Amino acid sequence: MNIFKFQPLLKSTLWGGERIIPFKHLNDNMENVGESWEISGVKDNETIVSEGQYKGKKLNDLVAELKEKLVGKECYKRYGDEFPLLIKFIDARQDLSIQVHPTDEIAKKQGRERGKTEMWYLMDSAPEAKLYSGLKKKITPEEYKKMVEDDTICDALAQYAVKEGDVFFLPAGRIHAIGAGCFLAEIQQTSDVTWRIYDFKRKDKNGNYRELHTQQASEAIDYAVYDNYRTEYTPVQNQRQEVVKCQYFTTSIFDLTSDGGEKNLDYTDHDGFVILIGVKGEGTLTNANGENTSLNTGETILIPATETKFKVTGNVRFLEVYG
Repeated sequence: MNIFKFQPLLKSTLWGGERIIPFKHLNDNMENVGESWEISGVKDNETIVSEGQYKGKKLNDLVAELKEKLVGKECYKRYGDEFPLLIKFIDARQDLSIQVHPTDEIAKKQGRERGKTEMWYLMDSAPEAKLYSGLKKKITPEEYKKMVEDDTICDALAQYAVKEGDVFFLPAGRIHAIGAGCFLAEIQQTSDVTWRIYDFKRKDKNGNYRELHTQQASEAIDYAVYDNYRTEYTPVQNQRQEVVKCQYFTTSIFDLTSDGGEKNLDYTDHDGFVILIGVKGEGTLTNANGENTSLNTGETILIPATETKFKVTGNVRFLEVYG
């Protein structure tokens, strides 16, 4: 079948947990795995094709070889040989730092290639899991800097208790932090620019405080205040449910977990790649030639622009991401 799966890039972190290895059914002894980079074109962190005729090839080399056949004409014109999205699973045993990402425009002014817009889909997280997203009260850049200095910046942030199925869209500029107990899928622009705002005065393994980017972050923050930063939707069964649409990606949820079923996916009118992310259950993806591949919990599949018709069967919940 002309689709692609990749070897995950596992990242051991100070705050990482123990859920990603069993979630992905991996035979690996790595501890404190905080992230699994599923599909990545980030320089020096590219994922590698795990099977098929292109096995062993790095993602951006794959783009360079297949060009618009893989990503679509407009996408290739826009991004060239760099794959435009980064897909991760994240398991937080401890709170992550509070951070913000700049817009493309601000990133370029700050000497970076591009900014970062992203989203979270919460999986089976701990009962007490919480996260931060957005400001809950109006503050100025000067007040922001003072609150970082006196350890009160969290008082200005909106905090949410979370559960499986929750969605948070994080446009560039929105302050955010993943809290202890959160287990989620993250979809984002291909970018490594992150400005760390606050790290709870924690020290690294060498006894040092991690660097804060107070000035850069003050320039990048969107200081607007909104009533609700959670993406509200009513779950449905056996049909596409679009939850996030922005200039960088569109994400929908398909839930076939109630009693199993099947769903036909037709991308004939879509000029671009599609990513399917298995977040719960077990399923099978079948192409127009009757060839099958698994779409199970913890599996991520890249469908090239040339492949247009599929059927998904089984008891499975998955995310569909358009480039």
